[in-house]
Amino acid sequence: MRIAMWSGPRNLSTAMMYAFAQRADCAVLDEPFYAAYLARTGLDHPMRERIIAAGEVDPDRVIAACLGSVPAEKPHFYQKHMTQHMLPGLPRDWLAEVTNVFLIRHPARVIASYAAKRETLTLDDIGFRQQLELYEHAVSLGQTPVVIDSADIRDDPRAALTRLCAALGIGFDAAMLHWPSGGNRSDGVWAAHWYGAVHRSTGFADPEAPLPVLDKSGSDILALAMPIYEQLAERKI
Repeated sequence: MRIAMWSGPRNLSTAMMYAFAQRADCAVLDEPFYAAYLARTGLDHPMRERIIAAGEVDPDRVIAACLGSVPAEKPHFYQKHMTQHMLPGLPRDWLAEVTNVFLIRHPARVIASYAAKRETLTLDDIGFRQQLELYEHAVSLGQTPVVIDSADIRDDPRAALTRLCAALGIGFDAAMLHWPSGGNRSDGVWAAHWYGAVHRSTGFADPEAPLPVLDKSGSDILALAMPIYEQLAERKI
């Protein structure tokens, strides 16, 4: 099974990749479209040149890798994808050949976390609009995509991951609940900037605190993202 996990940034996505990496039956892939995204947009992300140099800038080749041979011939191939990386014009019909899962998080938490890493942000930076587009595209392909909320995972990781695995048709593995500190060999080169907290972790963090208070700019983005989040949250497992 090829599992395409779609989320925006600052959304428990790395911890989820680490969880699946602990399964003996699963290979993982970290944000394969990131280099192509930076090359096409010209955005000045941290470590931009290193990311482009280390990655693949041709989206067709990225898709071929996602659909090609699975590393170590594992039965399952977990792919961590950022929704904002799927720019307009990129092929999307390949989603028919993977099992699509959508990892959501309350946008107030995403905005506060992302703003701590970058000085400016827009709605497109946090991927909510693109996440809904990709969900609807998967539906148009005849799929019933799985939606899971990061808050539910942090509230009760075992129960949430058990539901996720059942929805995917694979058995739950308790090894998913813990991982060694210090990172994973599948990490992208950008891990040095973005993955500090999860590198210090050995499992999922405790339930989240009350929602953060946002400034005017963050509140404006929240007003745009919240209806999208609520629409997807209605479909969560």
